[in-house]
Amino acid sequence: MPQPHQADGPAQHAAGRPLPAPRTPSPRDAPPLNWGVIAPGGIAGSFVDALRTHTEQRVVAVGSRDPERARAFADRFGIPAAYGSYAEVLDDQRVDIVYIASPHSAHFAQALQAIEAGRHVLVEKAFTRNAREAEQLIEAARERGVFLMEAMWTRFLPHIDVVRQVLESGLLGEVRTVAADHGQFMNPDAAHRLFAPELAGGALLDLGVYPVSFASMVLGPFASLTAVGEKAFTGVDGQASIVVTSESGAHGVLNTTLFARTPTTASISGTYARLEIEGDFYAPATVRLISREREVLDSYVPAQRDGGLCYEAAEAARCVAAGRLESDLMPLDETLRVMRALDEIRRDLGVAYPGE
Repeated sequence: MPQPHQADGPAQHAAGRPLPAPRTPSPRDAPPLNWGVIAPGGIAGSFVDALRTHTEQRVVAVGSRDPERARAFADRFGIPAAYGSYAEVLDDQRVDIVYIASPHSAHFAQALQAIEAGRHVLVEKAFTRNAREAEQLIEAARERGVFLMEAMWTRFLPHIDVVRQVLESGLLGEVRTVAADHGQFMNPDAAHRLFAPELAGGALLDLGVYPVSFASMVLGPFASLTAVGEKAFTGVDGQASIVVTSESGAHGVLNTTLFARTPTTASISGTYARLEIEGDFYAPATVRLISREREVLDSYVPAQRDGGLCYEAAEAARCVAAGRLESDLMPLDETLRVMRALDEIRRDLGVAYPGE
């Protein structure tokens, strides 16, 4: 996101201006598409439930390497077709777009297969294991002329549109510091995907991608990045603390960990005022505008806190219906910038995945 212009007037300028209302369209108004789901795990279940509850989207097929797992998922959500392979989902001519919900290690191959089959694609975050894979997917989608988007659901939520408008208006003055964290306590278990190097596990791609992507949205391209951290017992990244700077000299202070449950909050501090986003900042959350004197000037409280994954699906549907090949809210070049930052963080931590 470009740096906002600085608002005119003294620091008290923010006191007389309420937070804007979100401009986010209702997910139920998005043109309905026929969706196929690849890899019916936990996040896929949340996604399909959000679509069924809050949109007019239709899930018509689900695929898994385990036919029984696909059938159980289809029965649970009333999906017409259950397949024992991903290729069968792509061959189903009813499918307009596929949602890829597999571990990070599989995103590249599965998304590329879908793109080559001419299907539009929504890929769970983190987009791929690394920037090289992201570059190849983006190039393939542009050559094939299909829609491709990272399912970074935070970018599409109403409270983040409030944040965008505040930044665009200059209400905070000159942004100087961004802070964000995402930590969850995970029991050490070598069988869990977050501790599995072969599945591109670790804190960064699953949890840390949220604060890194948030900082990128607020600050724009990073001018510098430094990270320190600690590996988990399997060699994946267990914890990382990251400092980034913007081209204007603002700082971002970010943290992610598998070793503790952190507040999962975010804040943007400017010369006039600051925004605080309650935990979990990456989900539908309350936003507060706070003066330099620590007075709460205004608050935005989300009307809907459940089913937030519906907003990314609605954005994808609107783009596809309009013939757009990427989203203005989560452009592919922005996804690529975030992936390059994640690569740089892993280099600082000395973490690589098998096969890279």
